[in-house]
Amino acid sequence: MLTVSGLTKAFNRGSVNEVAALSGIDLTVETGEFVTVIGSNGAGKSSLLAAVAGNFPPDRGTIAIDGRDVTAWPAHRRAHLVGRVFQDPLKGTCAGLTIEENLALASRRGACRGFGPGVGSADRTRFRQLLAPLGLGLEDRLRDPVGLLSGGQRQALTLLMASLVPPRVLLLDEHTAALDPKTAGQILALTGDVVTAGRLTTLMVTHNMNQALRLGNRLIMMHQGRIILDLCGEEKAKLSVEDLLARFYALKGEELASDKMLLT
Repeated sequence: MLTVSGLTKAFNRGSVNEVAALSGIDLTVETGEFVTVIGSNGAGKSSLLAAVAGNFPPDRGTIAIDGRDVTAWPAHRRAHLVGRVFQDPLKGTCAGLTIEENLALASRRGACRGFGPGVGSADRTRFRQLLAPLGLGLEDRLRDPVGLLSGGQRQALTLLMASLVPPRVLLLDEHTAALDPKTAGQILALTGDVVTAGRLTTLMVTHNMNQALRLGNRLIMMHQGRIILDLCGEEKAKLSVEDLLARFYALKGEELASDKMLLT
C-alpha cells in the first residue's frame, strides 16, 4: 500500500526558473492496485514517481509504504521496497555485466551480501526458467553482456529484474515510449503478466490514452502538479479516449485544447 499526503515540491525555488512540480498531492494506492497515470507535459507525472522512489526530498508532505513513513529515506534505502523501470532502456541494467550477473544483483536486492560466487548453478537454472517465458531467447544467452541486447530485450530484462524480488511498489515511467510499436506491445503484455502474477502495487505513467484505459484497474489524470481526475472500476472500463478527453476539457477548459496532441 502506498500513501502520499500533501506532497509538494518546487524546483529552482526562489529563482525566475521556479517550477511547482507537485502541488499538494494526496493519493492512496491499495495493495495490488494497478494505476495508470496520464497528463500533459509538465503535469508532474514523473516527479510523482521520482518522489516515491526517493530521488529528492519533498518540500512538504509525507510518503508511506505499507504504513512505514519513508519520506526522509534516500533512494538506496527504499530500494528493497520500490522497483522501477525507466523510459530509457539503457537504464536499469548494467551494460558491462552479463545477463546472469544483472539478474543475480537484482535477486539480492535488500538482502545481506557476503563473499562467494556471484552466480551459482542453482541461480542459472532459476534464471533460465524465468527468462524462457519471455520468448526472446535470453535463457540461452546468460553469459552475454547486457550491452549486446536490443532496447526491447533490455527493457524486458529490466522489468523482470524490477519484479524479481517482489517490490511493495512498482514504478513504470513511460517504459515503452522509446520502443517500436511491436516491441512496446510485447513489453506491455509482459507488464500485465508480471503485475497480475505478483499482485504488485503499480503506478504506470503513459502518454498513450488507449494504454491508460486498457491497462490497470484505476486511472488518474494530473495537471499542474495536481490530480484532477481519479477513475476506477466500471467507470474507467466504460470510458473511450473521446470520453476521457471530454472529461479533461470539462475540468480544465478550452485553454488546454492543445493537450489533445500530448495526451493521445
